[in-house]
Amino acid sequence: MSILIKPIITEKATRDSELLNRYGFEVSSKANKVQIKKEVEATYGVTVLKVRTMNTRIDRNTKYTKSGIQVGKTSARKKAFVQLKDGETIDLYSNL
Repeated sequence: MSILIKPIITEKATRDSELLNRYGFEVSSKANKVQIKKEVEATYGVTVLKVRTMNTRIDRNTKYTKSGIQVGKTSARKKAFVQLKDGETIDLYSNL
């Protein structure tokens, strides 16, 4: 199983990559910072200075409709933001 699932491409993440040289990835929930650092360095050939991770919780919601109560939830996931060495970049748009 791969540690990196997909890059996070949002307005905030794009701004961080342009200004702060910081990139976001959705990663495996069992991965730690050392594993994430090694995987990013091996995949993209860059030098990682810092890794920050966060776990997002499951959001549950209930909707009251004509056909009855509808219950839903979002999945939990883990995000990692990696800070690269100055002068190095990752081209996330080359595989589109």
